[in-house]
Amino acid sequence: MLTIIYGDTKDSIYNTNVYFKNTYEAEWIESDLAKKMIKDVDDSDVLGGECIQSPVLGQIPPERLSGGVKTLLLILNKPDKIFNASTCGDNCAKWILEIAKTQDITINLRHMMNFGIENRFDIKVQNGGESVHSMKELIPIANRYLNEMKVE
Repeated sequence: MLTIIYGDTKDSIYNTNVYFKNTYEAEWIESDLAKKMIKDVDDSDVLGGECIQSPVLGQIPPERLSGGVKTLLLILNKPDKIFNASTCGDNCAKWILEIAKTQDITINLRHMMNFGIENRFDIKVQNGGESVHSMKELIPIANRYLNEMKVE
């Protein structure tokens, strides 16, 4: 299940680029799910645990992947940590939901992520304990917590 915390939380890892650089392992890149995420989000192909073929940059190490893909890989491989998923674009939302189908994860958001108007999902908003199943339900709740964040 996916749990979201909107706004600041002391347990969140905000600098996902630095955290990824210092913790990722080559086998993370080689899983089938990782390969699909990298192809979809960065339009790149995994050649091995230390090498990705980018259509723009050529052969690159995992550290040169987009911030969104690096955050997805952290969420997938470190489910006990809370990562700032605001480093991800909306193109990562479907992958966050996909990861949450197989393991419980908690992410931190400081913006309104679009999980898809047509999608049905199970998300718990930790701020107030609400459970939501669609963007129609999520938007007013997320908006409330995001606006509270701006006031403080």
